[in-house]
Amino acid sequence: MRYSLIEKLRTYIEISEEEERFTRNIYKRRSLEKGEHFLLAGDVCREAAFIESGVFRFYINTEERDATYYFAVESEFICDYPSFLPQCPSYVNIQALESAEILAINFDDLQSFYREISLGERFGRLIAEEIFVDSIQQLASFYQDTPTVRYQNFVRRFPNLVQRLPQYYIASYVGIEPQSLSRIRRRFRSEK
Repeated sequence: MRYSLIEKLRTYIEISEEEERFTRNIYKRRSLEKGEHFLLAGDVCREAAFIESGVFRFYINTEERDATYYFAVESEFICDYPSFLPQCPSYVNIQALESAEILAINFDDLQSFYREISLGERFGRLIAEEIFVDSIQQLASFYQDTPTVRYQNFVRRFPNLVQRLPQYYIASYVGIEPQSLSRIRRRFRSEK
């Protein structure tokens, strides 16, 4: 389900009209073109952002290829927290795979959000918990599930991305070569 930023906040916490105005003022709208990076490895992640439209991939450069390990879609947040929180260089790239609209907040304004919004810290904690659980589940799946199961999990989690993304990004996310993904998809279609 797609939410506006304020609707998303309200799924976690109650906010007053005054807090809503404050929130709208500290988040800044930005547009990114397809292929543009929100963050490049080696840079410090200076913002967190809410995705109004578009799809982003998180990937790491390896010697052999780019390894995609996460996708973020509308109504989700993007940020490299291991870089953002201590304000140190990132090893992650975050790239728009479509033209995108985001609402970005810098580190200092996020600290103001936590101070000024009565349940702001609770919101931050709940989002961090979701990210943590999702990361652990994804890591466990990579080690214990077959590529077929990882693809099925991808389809369940991101049903609308199957047609929106190039196959090589999905293959990278699943941890296989595009040719292997083609075989899995053929088998998957024939079983339906």
